[in-house]
Amino acid sequence: MRFSKLPDLRAAQAPDAHCIADARTSLSNSEFYSKVLMAAGLLAELGVQAGDVVAIMLPNQVEFVVAMFAAWRLGAAVTPLNPNLTVQEASHQLNDSRAKLLINLSGATVDGQVPALPAAALHGGVQYGAHYGAQPVDNPAALALLIYTSGTTGLPKGVMLDHANIEAMAAMSREAMEITSSDHCLLILPLFHVNGIVASILTPLSAGSRVTIRARFDIETFFADVERLRPTYFSAVPTIYALLNALPPHVQPDTSSLRYGICGAAPASAELLTSFEARYGFPLVEGYGLSEGTCASTINPLKGIRKAGTVGVPMVGQRIAIMDAAGRHLPAGETGEVLVQGPNVMRGYLGKPEETSKTIIDGWLHTGDLGRIDADGYLSIVGRLKEMIIRGGENIYPKEIEDALLASPSVLEAAVIGVPHETLGEIVIAYVADRPGHNTTLEELNEHCAERLTRYKRPAAIHVISSLPKNAVGKIDKLKLRALWKQQHA
Repeated sequence: MRFSKLPDLRAAQAPDAHCIADARTSLSNSEFYSKVLMAAGLLAELGVQAGDVVAIMLPNQVEFVVAMFAAWRLGAAVTPLNPNLTVQEASHQLNDSRAKLLINLSGATVDGQVPALPAAALHGGVQYGAHYGAQPVDNPAALALLIYTSGTTGLPKGVMLDHANIEAMAAMSREAMEITSSDHCLLILPLFHVNGIVASILTPLSAGSRVTIRARFDIETFFADVERLRPTYFSAVPTIYALLNALPPHVQPDTSSLRYGICGAAPASAELLTSFEARYGFPLVEGYGLSEGTCASTINPLKGIRKAGTVGVPMVGQRIAIMDAAGRHLPAGETGEVLVQGPNVMRGYLGKPEETSKTIIDGWLHTGDLGRIDADGYLSIVGRLKEMIIRGGENIYPKEIEDALLASPSVLEAAVIGVPHETLGEIVIAYVADRPGHNTTLEELNEHCAERLTRYKRPAAIHVISSLPKNAVGKIDKLKLRALWKQQHA
């Protein structure tokens, strides 16, 4: 299904059915189609054509989705920008992507070079899209999304995803998550991230279902939205589920409409997954993926065994393998780098052929994640290749220690890093945040670890802080924790 044609198809099949809504706007299929036509007409008037890149720097709102589909209709690609980027950060993405146009709230240019259009102008008028009659561009090889990586190892790189990538990913997701036209997705993750776009927009809309957009996750209003809007699923990160699970016991919302919650973007502990489901009555289905793989590569099956603490089995159409440092594929139970293969694997990094050739080798995407596959084919992620801690010659995987800390009833969040040591090479340092109403002592945490971890894996130091730093998507930011440790030990 070509996404450039999806608004037309939905309008033809069910013109009056719900399509997409936010706090201010609700559009039927025919209204969404009309908005996309008007926006496409406006973009065409401004010179946007096939092969161009349109930058969208908007918060979560309907206009983001309208602009994206309008650009695709013209054969242009979209690069989403976090609205909270600094001028320097935004300028890098605009210049690197060679954006033709920026769509933001104000209509003011960010870098002084790329012309900007206010989102309100997308509603157009009779002089624009109302008379836009050209057929949508139909090209599976056309670039669809330029997703910029978080830049944890340097300047962010542009991940090139073409229409064949996003179509394959949406089809795999519909099958794996059993999405149908009767579903209703509640979007709470940021739309500048591939998860928000693919899991919560493209997958449900291509299935004929509806989407309600929220500006952000709000712990004060989330369950009220669930009770009022009656969504059937949503996607979130472990931090969000941990916060919801830490709400006072008297919070007992009606979650009967929810079939499941998708958990991804970072590993979650088995304890969190099982306790959350026991409390709220719907399962968390954990998966794994990355931007270079168009969002998702494995998922715990809805029908069949869900193994808490694993990220499930490969989606239909994809292959997963584990490789050692010598390039050999490893058998079940062995730990090594996770490799992914399938039609969802990116075209490459924009303007970086050497980095692309180091990341995609013989058709396999080298993820940089460490994992192992069990005898039943379930993948477990144990950490990042560059985060593995080597203490006195022993390999230590941070997630094992983080899971042990998270098993404490008083710990809300935990993160483990390795820091230099004169004789051992590296030692383990942990940072934790308490659950509301708890006041963890270091003695309790050390005793807790001693019961669960062999001596060399135990943290040399545990720091209790009010909250762990997060990046824009809600992942714990270990770069900031390393900077904090260096500051503390300057």
